[in-house]
Amino acid sequence: RAAETRATDAEARAVSAEAQITHLKHLIARMRQDRFGTSSERGRRLLDQLELELEELETTQAEDTFENAADLAVRATAPRNNRGRQPLPADLPRERMVLPAPTQCPCCGGMRLSKLGESITETLEVIPRQFKVIQTVREKFTCRDCESITQPPAPFYPISRGRAGPELLAGILCDKYLQHLPLNRQ
Repeated sequence: RAAETRATDAEARAVSAEAQITHLKHLIARMRQDRFGTSSERGRRLLDQLELELEELETTQAEDTFENAADLAVRATAPRNNRGRQPLPADLPRERMVLPAPTQCPCCGGMRLSKLGESITETLEVIPRQFKVIQTVREKFTCRDCESITQPPAPFYPISRGRAGPELLAGILCDKYLQHLPLNRQ
């Protein structure tokens, strides 16, 4: 029974993949006719993307056989490896800006502060056609008297939790609206 259910599942996947392939082929043929319209750049990119997707589907369909149907079911249920946002490239120049640390504890007023660590926030900035990363360091201190942790507040950013600095955003907006450059050409 298990082998029969795997076989029917594999056949169903093959049929759906074939339907998707024919649909993508139809879309590609229609887009080739409209290739030189008013939005030819967007259409060309979309056409390239659809062709890549079609190639990928065709290769996966060729590899998908009845023998590896169980292996595909195991891979489909495996947890994803979500790494989040990638760090900024290490080859960009960095400027370290350290915010002033508190001189006394805001809770008890004690003067015996010791450094506990630091938080580093990286922001991408642009000097006219030159990029640099500004590292804003907020040092953490702990009070030896009351054992509370203190740290200066984070600076204001135009986009909360964003990596683009104000000068970079201003450059993008000027290029888009003053120099009439579409975002894909910047």
